[in-house]
Amino acid sequence: MSARLKSEIWAAAWLRRCAVAGASAVLRRRGAASAGAIFVKVDRLDGTAILYGPAPQSDYGETADDRLFARLHDAETIEASAVEERMRKEIRFDPDLWLLEVEDREGRAFLDF
Repeated sequence: MSARLKSEIWAAAWLRRCAVAGASAVLRRRGAASAGAIFVKVDRLDGTAILYGPAPQSDYGETADDRLFARLHDAETIEASAVEERMRKEIRFDPDLWLLEVEDREGRAFLDF
């Protein structure tokens, strides 16, 4: 079993991937360098957004080497303000988390599912 990428390395690679695709992405909150949970907000630039976070452990199967993400709401998109409120709660619960954000009208998260 190989080691999981550190959060800071994964985040840097994701930001680069977005830049290569021509999408505007930023690191909004730096978390714990080694193992902070990573959340990704996709701002659709129309007042709506999509929020991804760590997938439940049951989704990992036998290996936990890769980072898996899940959409954290049932609807395809939600109000951007709802994402901000959810992240305030998440940060109170886990101050070591990372928050990355990309602006993309198409709703691309640049995550491998």
